[in-house]
Amino acid sequence: MAKILIIEDEVSIQKLLTYDLQQAGFEVNSALDGLTGLEMAKQNDYDLILLDLMLPKLDGIEVCRRLRKRNDDVYIIILTARDDEYDKIIGLDTGADDYMTKPFSPREVIARIKAGLRRKMKVSNMIKYKNLSVDLNRHELYINNEPVSLTNKEYDLLLFLLKNKGIVLSRDILLEKLWGFEYDGDTRIVDVHIFKLREKLTKSNITIVTKRGLGYMLEEETNDKN
Repeated sequence: MAKILIIEDEVSIQKLLTYDLQQAGFEVNSALDGLTGLEMAKQNDYDLILLDLMLPKLDGIEVCRRLRKRNDDVYIIILTARDDEYDKIIGLDTGADDYMTKPFSPREVIARIKAGLRRKMKVSNMIKYKNLSVDLNRHELYINNEPVSLTNKEYDLLLFLLKNKGIVLSRDILLEKLWGFEYDGDTRIVDVHIFKLREKLTKSNITIVTKRGLGYMLEEETNDKN
C-alpha cells in the first residue's frame, strides 16, 4: 500500500482528497501548514506528497526545496490554485515531479498519483523497509533519510537479511553466502558483524533477532505504521 502525505491548508480540499485516496486503497496522512508537513515528511517514509503552493508558516516551494536538499526522493505533485506558468516552472525547477491546477477531479488526482508511482518505480532502485532505505546503485544505507556508513561486508549482510525477512539464517548459510565456500576462518566473524550492524541500526525500527542455537533473523513488518 502506497503511503501519501497531503500538505494542504484548505480543510475541505484536504478532507475530500483524504477520503478519495483512502477509498482508492492508499494510506494517507495530512498537514495543514508547510512546517508541519515538512517535519512529517522528514520523519516518515512517504511514497508521494501532494503539496499545495500557498501554505501558512512555510510555502510549498520552500518545502519542496528543503526536501530535495536533503536528498529525499519522494515523488512530489504540486497543487496550485493559480494557472500561472511561472508557479509551475518554479515548482518543477525546485524539484517537484508534477503539478495540478485547481479545481481538479478526484479521478484525475488518483490517475496522476498512480502514474507518478509507476514512474518512480521504474527509476528507483531502492529497498525500503520501515524507516530504513538501501540505495542499491550507490550501496548506501539511510535511516530516517539520514546516511549511515557501512563497511562492504556490513552492507552485504544487511541486504541479505532484508531479502530474507522472517527467515532464520544460520551462521553456516551466512558464511556461505557472504564469505564464500572457501572461507575457513573463525565462524564467530558472523557474530562480530551482526554486533557491529546492530550498533549502526540503533536509530532504525528494525530488529535483528538471535535465535539461540539456530542463527539470526530480521523481524518481519507487523501492522505498525513505521
